[in-house]
Amino acid sequence: MNRLPPLNTLRCFEAAARHGSFIKASHELSVTPSAVSHQIKALEEFLGIELFLRTKRKVLLTEAGADYLEPIASIFRQLDEATTDLINKQSLGGILRLSVAPAFLSRWLMPRMESFQDQYPDVQLELNASSGLVDFSAGDIDMAIYFGDGDWPDVEKQFLRNSALAPVCNPNLIKPHQPIRTPDDMRFYPLLHVAKRKEEWHSWLKQNGLQPKLFRRGVMFSNGSLTAAAAAQGLGIALADPSLVAPEIHEGTLQVLFDQHLKTQSAFYIVNQKDRKMAQPMEAFRSWVIEQMTDESDSEF
Repeated sequence: MNRLPPLNTLRCFEAAARHGSFIKASHELSVTPSAVSHQIKALEEFLGIELFLRTKRKVLLTEAGADYLEPIASIFRQLDEATTDLINKQSLGGILRLSVAPAFLSRWLMPRMESFQDQYPDVQLELNASSGLVDFSAGDIDMAIYFGDGDWPDVEKQFLRNSALAPVCNPNLIKPHQPIRTPDDMRFYPLLHVAKRKEEWHSWLKQNGLQPKLFRRGVMFSNGSLTAAAAAQGLGIALADPSLVAPEIHEGTLQVLFDQHLKTQSAFYIVNQKDRKMAQPMEAFRSWVIEQMTDESDSEF
């Protein structure tokens, strides 16, 4: 035991080696870059071996450093798993730190939070609204819900369901002398668009045997949440996932015009760090969200 280096020096070494940067390691560990450098220097002096080659722009592992990293990283993973196991054995509850896209958080998850809390009262959720990918190794986020094609490295992912878009509008938008009985009737009304997904309306109209050039283009918005909100205000017809505008449908500010849905290439996934052992709160949330989305998919689509 007398030959073991201080734990802090090993933490700094593992973080710096993983990031290839003292600065990024300092951000993860909430210390200064000079503190990281000092700890690694102390480790090198303790071992009598140089672990990094230092250049002006970055640091590189020496051959000895690369050999040392593999068992050290494995030990930290085992420590994390052992700690998680101990906590789980002591309590069925715990904290779950979850990252969710803002629109999904406000439109899908929050209206259903009471259901989760009733089913798992001992799990405390800490929610982070973020539309970007999560660096699980650098932060304290346990899980995230992603929307996309499923092509993300270094994560374990569980498919939840596909996204399907349907035309929605405020019922007050429809004029008595211009009712919307068929998809072709929508050409008398402006179609609201998402700037980064301009092809969606074109695809939906073509899918239903219609000519997109005959339809009026309305306002363009930066995201689907704004497009749905504009539709609820009566500015036009939007393509939206019915499950994400369920509150507006329930309130009567939006109605689904037709059952024809545009199947997209993107889907909802729940993800976590690759090779990380699932803690009880993570298992609880994953089971719950899969059940919720499966039920909705069966009933809506």
